[in-house]
Amino acid sequence: MTIYVARRLGQLVLAVVVTSVFVFVLLRLLPGDLASVIAGTEATPEQLAAIRTELGLDRPLVEQYGEWIGGMLHGNFGESPVNGTTVTGELGQKLTVSLPVVLGSTVLSVLVAVPLGIVAGSRHRKPDGVALSAFSQLGIALPSFWVGLMLIVVFVVHWQVFENAFPRGGWDEPGRAVSALVLPTITLALSQGAVLMRFVRSATLDVLHQEYIRTARAKGLTRTQALWRHGIRNASLPVVSILGVQIASLIAGVVVIERVFTLPGVGQMLVSDIRTRDLEKVQGTVLLVAVLVLVIGFAVDIVHRLIDPRLRVVA
Repeated sequence: MTIYVARRLGQLVLAVVVTSVFVFVLLRLLPGDLASVIAGTEATPEQLAAIRTELGLDRPLVEQYGEWIGGMLHGNFGESPVNGTTVTGELGQKLTVSLPVVLGSTVLSVLVAVPLGIVAGSRHRKPDGVALSAFSQLGIALPSFWVGLMLIVVFVVHWQVFENAFPRGGWDEPGRAVSALVLPTITLALSQGAVLMRFVRSATLDVLHQEYIRTARAKGLTRTQALWRHGIRNASLPVVSILGVQIASLIAGVVVIERVFTLPGVGQMLVSDIRTRDLEKVQGTVLLVAVLVLVIGFAVDIVHRLIDPRLRVVA
């Protein structure tokens, strides 16, 4: 197990390095010029050249990449040439909005979807099991941005429960900041939970048809007892995989929900920075998201081997 973890850590580091190279190079292939954004459309060629020299844009790409990576290894993501703020500071501020939404929706979806998925699988021929299965299919079919808009219409417009929750006046008040995250968290949890519930249901059905479950029932255990004592651990393997994929997709896709609920998170900042060609912030944000996704994949592999001893033997 130790050898496998060390090997996977090496692969993780290599993947991060390769990803950083792709992010750095691809962003510089985008059309547009940061110097033109800063100087304006009326700038002369001499002024543009001076700005490029000041920002170091005229240096070789290898030198620029080395300086960027060297700074990141020391926790310095660079400084925005557009507004002069540090990328590390802005990312940290925006993550206080985005991460609670991602983590909160993940926890909420697990707490709701896992038990409901087990019930839907173990009672798939009963009315309640069929109803839960239909509900999960409906949750998968509905786009998350539409669900978010409907929650706004119902809770904010009609019921006026969260009419003061939107961050129009800033995030200085903790109560308002927490309230502003409730509906986005529920929105993501509904879409994420529906998918997770379907996988839990499928995994439960698959386990219930295994020979060891039949053997346990032949020894006198009920269907539920056999499932909880012998089946849950095996059923959790595919669930852990899909949960890792969902968390990764949430990190990358939270921008849609932030747009719907006007949340000043990482997604909103990324869209704005791409529009203004703020490469320092864009490449720092994209690399951070990519690293989080890679780390989640690494964690899923380790959890798999902790759950299933057979994988440790193979490793």
